[in-house]
Order: sequence, then structure tokens, then C-alpha cells
Amino acid sequence: MLVTLASAPERRLRMAELADAVLLTRSGLTRRVDRLERAGLVERVRCPGDGRGFNAVLTDAGLARLAQVAPTHLNGVRRRFADRLDPDDLTRLARIWARLGGD
Repeated sequence: MLVTLASAPERRLRMAELADAVLLTRSGLTRRVDRLERAGLVERVRCPGDGRGFNAVLTDAGLARLAQVAPTHLNGVRRRFADRLDPDDLTRLARIWARLGGD
């Protein structure tokens, strides 16, 4: 979720958009954002022009935490996924990822 917010414009997304992006129910996202908010990593702010809606915003502390944990996370992904593929598999995966619009 922190990665999704970090890549969003102004590090913010409407709660409903964030739930869809991270494949959580609205209530599941609310509970997750509650925990992240208590940790100071995310904050909720009212949507401009919509008094009922809220955005989830990645805080500076959240961005710093993401930068701190990213190397460990990426190392785990590499060990559990990429290192198990041979060069031909990786080439095919790169083509598929490009077709899907991945970065």
C-alpha cells in the first residue's frame, strides 16, 4: 500500500481508489489505514471539493519507512521469484511485463 501511495500524484489517492489498487475491501482498507495512521505513515485528509470523501496520503515518515524497507523487500522478491527463473524465463517475463504496461 505504501508503494501504491508513493507512486500516486502528490502521494495521495481516494480511499476507494486505493482499496481497488491494493485489492482490499473498503472495510479491510479502513482497518489497514487505521494502523498505518497510528504509526504515522499515512494520514487521511478530506478530498477537496467533496466533504464526504477522504484521501489516504503517504506522510514523509511513510516515505522514509518505505525507503528503509525497500531493499529487504526487493531482496526477498528476488530470492523467492526472480532467482528461480532461467534467463529465457526472465526474458519472456520482461516482454509480458512490458505488454501489461509495467515499469
